Amino acid sequence: MIIDTLITARWIIPVEPDGVTLEHHALAIDRGRIADLLPTTEALVKYQPRRIERLEHHVLIPGLVNAHTHAAMTLLRGVADDLPLMQWLQEHIWPLEQKWIGEAFVRDGVQLAMAEMIRGGITCFNDMYFFPEVVAREAVRAGMRAAVGMIVVDFPTAWAADADEYLRKGLALRDDYRHEPLIATVFAPHAPYTVSDEPLARIRTWSEELDCPVHIHLHETADEIHRSGQQYGMRPLKRLDQLGLVGPHLIGVHMTQLEDGEIARLAEAGASVVHCPESNLKLASGFCPAAKLLAAGVNVALGTDGAASNNDLDLLGEARTAALLAKAVANDATALPAHQALRMATLNGAAALGLAVETGSLTIGKSADVVAIGLEHIESLPIYNPVSDLVYAAGRQQVTDVWVAGRQLLKKRDLLTLDAAEIREKTQIWHDKLIHHS
Repeated sequence: MIIDTLITARWIIPVEPDGVTLEHHALAIDRGRIADLLPTTEALVKYQPRRIERLEHHVLIPGLVNAHTHAAMTLLRGVADDLPLMQWLQEHIWPLEQKWIGEAFVRDGVQLAMAEMIRGGITCFNDMYFFPEVVAREAVRAGMRAAVGMIVVDFPTAWAADADEYLRKGLALRDDYRHEPLIATVFAPHAPYTVSDEPLARIRTWSEELDCPVHIHLHETADEIHRSGQQYGMRPLKRLDQLGLVGPHLIGVHMTQLEDGEIARLAEAGASVVHCPESNLKLASGFCPAAKLLAAGVNVALGTDGAASNNDLDLLGEARTAALLAKAVANDATALPAHQALRMATLNGAAALGLAVETGSLTIGKSADVVAIGLEHIESLPIYNPVSDLVYAAGRQQVTDVWVAGRQLLKKRDLLTLDAAEIREKTQIWHDKLIHHS
């Protein structure tokens, strides 16, 4: 049988079924989808590929899903470090954004972010930022999968004047991209402290009508909980629950301040949580009780947050940090094992975004979103368990090849759909502007 591509690898970790590692297997890709997954010896007899990739020292995994980021903020990487969240936002990030944010900033910032993410094995990202139409356009150009946030805040920005305009523009964007297979749209009210009840209630109605996820920063800091108590007489999750937003569409990001009853409520509602361990550690926001959430049956995904508060978009690194941190927080070395951390970085992220039928595992019929990671390096040897090696020893610099929907975006560490030299040049121009005028 003639097919487009056959990738043979030393190991394949399909993520579904859970905990399985296949040795000397091959992935058959045709018309952008996974056509077969079978032993290499059988694959070479059964298929006549137009292209064959022989990866003798590599592990193949599903493309990583970065379930929460602000991609264009890569241009603010390192601009204001070592500060608590509200001081960081109010005194540094928001004033810079007010001054510089525009189509060009978002375009150049997203290109830099996608170049970094592709080189780190991320094939899909869930973005929350202004000018989402620019993010969607650039993702399609680069061949990356993106869930683009229809952002809403109460205050005016360069993109929109009020909640009405944010929603109107967001829904127009959703309409424009409804036939684009690489782009999903997600409601993205920024946070309970920046969006009032009326727009949140409208988002709930639209979310139910359009079967569309709602992506929001939630229970990120103790200060947020305290202020919500003062302003609304209740914790933010309870307020969202009263507005009808706590359900299977909810994607709560950070969730460092959770009581046991709230964990039970999230589980009962079928909501998802995005754990951003490194950003939370850096901003000293607190610890998301990932192991407790998983044990309760909550779908927990992983996100990097933006590069201004992380400061990298390294989801493989987040998986390691999440696994290590969960053990320390739970005081239990068996909490959040390596295979679960990998699932959080792939299938759980896809599930949170409503994309699990399309991506998140190497399953026949799904889109061929595939990452190859070389494990032959000194730093990774010897290999007793490839999943453990991947989560606890390997680094994103070992990602060699990346495909999205069967199209190769990275080949032997070289970007094929983005111009690395041009991105470096544009980034330097922004650096010089921001450093002189910030």
